[in-house]
Amino acid sequence: MKHHDVIIIGAGAAGLMCAATAGYRGRDVLVLDNAKQAGKKILISGGGRCNFTNQKVEPQQFICGNPHFVKSALARYRSSDFIELVERHGIEYHERDHGQLFCNDSAKEIVTMLMTECEWAGAKVKLRTEILSVSKTEAGFNLNTSNGDLSCDSLVIATGGLSMPKLGATPYGYKLAEQFGLKVLPTSAGLVPFTWHSDQKIRFEPLSGIAVPTTITAQDGTQFSEALLFTHRGLSGPAVLQISNYWQPGEAISINLLPGESALDKIEFALKHHPKQSLRNTVSQWLPKRLVEALFEESQLDKALNQLGHGEREKLANELNHWSIIMNGTEGYRTAEVTLGGVDSNELSSKTMQANKVPGLYFIGEVMDVSGWLGGFNFQWAWSSGVAAGLAV
Repeated sequence: MKHHDVIIIGAGAAGLMCAATAGYRGRDVLVLDNAKQAGKKILISGGGRCNFTNQKVEPQQFICGNPHFVKSALARYRSSDFIELVERHGIEYHERDHGQLFCNDSAKEIVTMLMTECEWAGAKVKLRTEILSVSKTEAGFNLNTSNGDLSCDSLVIATGGLSMPKLGATPYGYKLAEQFGLKVLPTSAGLVPFTWHSDQKIRFEPLSGIAVPTTITAQDGTQFSEALLFTHRGLSGPAVLQISNYWQPGEAISINLLPGESALDKIEFALKHHPKQSLRNTVSQWLPKRLVEALFEESQLDKALNQLGHGEREKLANELNHWSIIMNGTEGYRTAEVTLGGVDSNELSSKTMQANKVPGLYFIGEVMDVSGWLGGFNFQWAWSSGVAAGLAV
C-alpha cells in the first residue's frame, strides 16, 4: 500500500491550491480525481476567461450558516495574494464591473498555473482514478481506488458541489462527510436562472434576448443592482443569479425597472410637457418597446397621458418601480454556478478546515456550506480555504 502524507480528493480550484501549499511545506502530496482533466470547472468559468477573484472581497459577500466562519481564511489569504500569484506567472488580466478580474486570454492559463505550482511544489496529480472506499485507521486513512490501495495521514475533500453535473459533479463529498458522522445541510442550486410558469412563458417568451438594468429585491430584503436578461425559459442575468441565492420557492421578487428613478415623477413630467403622448410612446423612451407592451394592457398603452387618472398613473408607476413576480422555479443544478448548503461549517475549524470530530479529515471549497456572490468570490473561497488546509495538513 503506497503511503502519502496528504491525499486530496478533487483536482479543482481548491484541491490544486491546497496541494501546492502543502507541497511547498515539504509534505508528500497526491491529488486524486475521477476526471480526465484537472480544473474542468475553471476552464468553462467566466465564459472561458475565468473570473478568478475580485479586487474587494468581504465576509458579507458569502452565504454560510455561520457568518463568521469565512473570516479567518479570507483574512489569511486575500485576493491580493492570488493576484500576485497570477502576475508572477505572467498571466494578463482585466477588471470588469464591481471589481471582477478575468484573464485576457483564457481560463486555461489559471489551470496551467495551478498545475505548474503543484509540479514545483512536488505535489502529484493522478486523474482517471475512482475512489471505491475510505476508512479511518489509527494512523490516518486507507483508500481503496480503481488504481490500487493508498494510505495517508491527512485526507482533504475538495470534491465540489452538485452544480454542473455534466462536468462530473457528484454528491461524493457529502456522502463521505456523513460516513464520518458530520452534519450536511440541505443543498440547493445557487447563482442560477429562474424559470417561467406556463402562463408567464406565453406572455414573456417573445422578450428573449432583452437585457435591462434593474434593482432586484428578495423577500428577505436582500437587494442587487445589476442587469436582468429575459430568456426563452425565464429570467437570467447577473441581478437574477445574485438574488437566486436569497430566494425560496413560492416567494415573490420585486424588480425595479427604472433603478434610481421615480417612475411617477417621470410620468408626471411627461404629462406636463406632452399631455397627448400615448403611454406606449412615453414609457418606450425609458424601456424596450417589446417589454413595455408585455407589461401593460393594450387598452392602457393606447391612452394619452391626460386620459389616465391619478390613481391609474400611480399604479403604472408602481409596476415600473416595484414589479412583483413569483417565478416557477430555477434551472436547477444543470446551469447553477454554485451549490448552496453542504458540509455544516460548524463541524469544521475555521482556521484549518479540519473536521472537529475526525482528526486528519479536511473539507475545502464548494463542498462545504459556503457560497459566494457572483463576481469571483467562489474562486476566492477555493483559494483561501485551500491555503488554510494546505498550511495545516
